Amino acid sequence: MTRRIGYAAGAYDLFHVGHLNLLKHAKDRCDYLIAGVVSDEMLELNKGIRPVVPLAERLEIVNHIDYVDEARAEVRSNKLDTWRDVGFDIFFKGDDWRGTDKGGRLEREFALVGVEVVYFPYTMHTSSTRLRQALDVLSGLPESWVVPEIKTAESK
Repeated sequence: MTRRIGYAAGAYDLFHVGHLNLLKHAKDRCDYLIAGVVSDEMLELNKGIRPVVPLAERLEIVNHIDYVDEARAEVRSNKLDTWRDVGFDIFFKGDDWRGTDKGGRLEREFALVGVEVVYFPYTMHTSSTRLRQALDVLSGLPESWVVPEIKTAESK
């Protein structure tokens, strides 16, 4: 029996339960899971965002997740080029790509080389985008701003 290698690419910036779920479900579908952690430069180039957590730290975090057998920096924007460099049988992605032009293109390109594309449900209640927006709001507050104490029946 041949070993099935999976690849789960992501920024993994502000690591949250959605990332953990994706990696857990991915590991359930393959024998060896590689997590591609998108480099700072690629995030800026492709998404126009600067990560909150630098690449070296994101790699360290992802590499210590039990479901991940190997974490490596993803430095190419073309997933087919990444496949040529890494070699994998299954590509895992959040289902926010399903039915999109880029998702369709990805599926067609990978079908030509025998790579299966598997989508997992996108975690709606937690996302790095929402966490980043909350940080932006908080970073605009004065340093002396404090969360007011909430009075409860016990504290009165």
